[in-house]
Amino acid sequence: MLTIIAAAAENNALGKDNQLVWHLPDDFKRFKKLTSGHHIIMGRKTFDSFPKPLLNRTHVVITRQDNLRKEGILVVNSLERAIELSADDPQPFVIGGGEIYKMAMKLADKIELTRVHGTFEADTFFPEIDENQWKLISEEFHEKDEKHDYAFTYLTYERK
Repeated sequence: MLTIIAAAAENNALGKDNQLVWHLPDDFKRFKKLTSGHHIIMGRKTFDSFPKPLLNRTHVVITRQDNLRKEGILVVNSLERAIELSADDPQPFVIGGGEIYKMAMKLADKIELTRVHGTFEADTFFPEIDENQWKLISEEFHEKDEKHDYAFTYLTYERK
């Protein structure tokens, strides 16, 4: 089961200058809980945004660069190849960025989306979710509080 996991604003903003434009500690905890022990598929820019590889996950990086070599990182040149390398994982996760999400929307079975309540200036966006293809199966709202500058909602979609 291929799952897309993302945090996107109401205008589908994901980030700017290869950085998130909000800080939501509870969302980071949920991301870690859901993706730990799994393959995480991402584009090179998303990988480059990490200070170091994330613990307890197999990183699969999609890039056109022939010379990218990192210890412990699987490097591929297509989403299809990334999925093939993740075949032994019952639930690999696509974690970004915008172009990788767009390609994965045709192939994914599930979307775990954190909808950040606000609109943001961004240069990377999450694709529109086509309600004809996706069914919302759960949602959980979280108020803005002392640790979170924005309210947000966890949304889980499954392909119809």
